[in-house]
Amino acid sequence: MNVTLNKIDPVNATITIDIVKEDYANEVEKSIKDLRKNAIIPGFRKGMIPLSRIQQMYGKSVLVEEINKLLNDKLLAYIKEEKLNVLGDPLPNADEQKSLDFDKEDYSFTFDVGLKPQVELELSKEDKVPYYSVEITDDMIDEQINNFKATYGSYVPSEEVEERDLVKGVLTELDENDEPKADGILNKDSVLMPEYIKVEEEKAKFIGAKLNTTIVFNPHKAYEGNAAELSSFLKIKKEQVESYTGNFSLEIKEITRHKEAEINQELFDKVFEPETVTTEETFREKIKEIVVQQLAPESDYKFLVDVYKYLEEKIGELKFPETFLKRWLLASSTPRTPESIDAEFPKIIEELKFQVIKERLIKDYKIEVEEADIVEAAKQATYEQFARYGMTNIPSYLLDNYAQEMLKKEESVRRLFERSIETKLTGLFKEKLTMEIKTVTAEELRNILTSKQVDE
Repeated sequence: MNVTLNKIDPVNATITIDIVKEDYANEVEKSIKDLRKNAIIPGFRKGMIPLSRIQQMYGKSVLVEEINKLLNDKLLAYIKEEKLNVLGDPLPNADEQKSLDFDKEDYSFTFDVGLKPQVELELSKEDKVPYYSVEITDDMIDEQINNFKATYGSYVPSEEVEERDLVKGVLTELDENDEPKADGILNKDSVLMPEYIKVEEEKAKFIGAKLNTTIVFNPHKAYEGNAAELSSFLKIKKEQVESYTGNFSLEIKEITRHKEAEINQELFDKVFEPETVTTEETFREKIKEIVVQQLAPESDYKFLVDVYKYLEEKIGELKFPETFLKRWLLASSTPRTPESIDAEFPKIIEELKFQVIKERLIKDYKIEVEEADIVEAAKQATYEQFARYGMTNIPSYLLDNYAQEMLKKEESVRRLFERSIETKLTGLFKEKLTMEIKTVTAEELRNILTSKQVDE
């Protein structure tokens, strides 16, 4: 078997594989014998069919199957051995494959191959890219502290209803005379919050109400006929909601009020490791670190986007095997038409540019992702999920458990691998490039991130 590479230009090539009988004869013979063992043909006992008959019936299809397997294995091996940076999959050369004659013994197969463009790239301090750093204000720190005060607050009983209280009691459906309706709805543990009542007139009936008093109101009116809210409150099916448009009474049995945590040692120890923070000044400093940590991913993301744009401009135009790529996309399993490919193609080329640059950086700077990196990324992702709900003092064993659950899912591992790569590249860029720090407000950064320049 002989394999030759013919480079047409820097991004287009052909691979020709010449096969002679000795390359496939043994495998074809073995397959024919295996077929003979299991074939069932009227007039012959199983396993006793003449080989000539099997050859006559299945010889051509067996030959084609074995040659295809041989071709596929050799083609992939050759690409790997020669370290060819291919795009997509090799495609049979249409012109040369038309006249294939499987009645011969020797064959020649030619495949078209698309190659990735060569990129020469070196990072230096002469490369300057903006980095948008968010100014952390006292208001931002106060907002985060208020979130923690709410998160670690407590629920206390109350004697009189306020708007944000939790009111629990006995709900009774009433008739047209506001008397308990026979066989009507009776729920002994109904719960509502006046804050979520949409109609002010109905909400006002609860504000200031005392414990153990009874309020007559119209739930359908109070919640403006919202089927989801009413079905939950009345404990009925959504399709039944319109059958309950009259008054109900709620005998208030319990009033619960949320009380924010005070800024003291107890709160410090709930937010951070016990006894690591002992003063309000230190508490605010640590809160500031949390806010910085929360905003850093957005700044890093914008920095990463800008670096890639800068590097694309620095490298200049990259040529791709466009004709080959369009043909490969059309032949792929995803349903596409020549028209849809033409419409998508500019975006596809942009994504390929990004990928080529990324792969070059990974290779040149020997960026590797190890198992420990993926585990750490899983822990960080878990921490961020808890932090969204104001939970920052998470025991390490809990982070480990959640991370291990995440690592059981193949899709999660793939995302964490990509996240680890991006983290390492961001660190590389911060080290090798000159970061032009631009201080902005959180709102300004959000506006920058949602502007067209991030998407283009």
